[in-house]
Amino acid sequence: MKTGGGNGKFALVIPTLNEAGNIPVLLDRVQIALARVDLDYELLIVDDDSRDGTADIVNEFARRDPRVRLIVRRGARGLAGAVLHGWKHTDATLLGVMDADLQHPPETLPELLKAVRNGNDIAIASRYAQRNSVTNWNALRHFISRCSTLATLPLQRKGLRIKDPLSGFFVVRRECIEGLDLQPYGFKILLEILVKGRIHKAVEVPFRFSARYAGSSKANIRVALQYFSLLGKLSRHAIFRPGPQ
Repeated sequence: MKTGGGNGKFALVIPTLNEAGNIPVLLDRVQIALARVDLDYELLIVDDDSRDGTADIVNEFARRDPRVRLIVRRGARGLAGAVLHGWKHTDATLLGVMDADLQHPPETLPELLKAVRNGNDIAIASRYAQRNSVTNWNALRHFISRCSTLATLPLQRKGLRIKDPLSGFFVVRRECIEGLDLQPYGFKILLEILVKGRIHKAVEVPFRFSARYAGSSKANIRVALQYFSLLGKLSRHAIFRPGPQ
């Protein structure tokens, strides 16, 4: 295992629910990418009690490499909750999250980590930092994504405008979110961190959003309702937020 030479430790949480078709390729690519980084790390696969053998596959990786850990949640669902659960089970100073479906390219991880280790509080893999990064969506999905993003503008801090505040792929310093009351519902934990967190410097790293490798999306009407609920809660927080932070 590489040592970080005083540079801390990185924990990447990968939430899963029936992602057996993706996990072998994903973990291989993540480990190849992180082999380029001189930093201690661990991969926390937080599984919401999958029934397709996801846990068995992760356990096989864990037997070969102790940096891979499986955490199973029973009776709970949701990406945000899985992420928070994973972060609570690590002492890492740098915390990350990415999807398990390979829409987020693991090869972007070294650049995200470099950005945070160079002084940024958070580094966000962004679909909108450059044009034409998402080419596999139909017009309706583009429209919904843009409208959802525009709805966040009143919540964002002056001087900290993020083009992709709904990204599910980022790395943040633990000290910037330690002690925050983050809600364990929905899929948009980044937005809540940007609104509530002690974030002063942020950078967006462009990446090309890929098609899902295997399995099916977990997005549904419940996810949409949770997003609107989050917007309402964060609106109240933004109204009473102190001046420049």
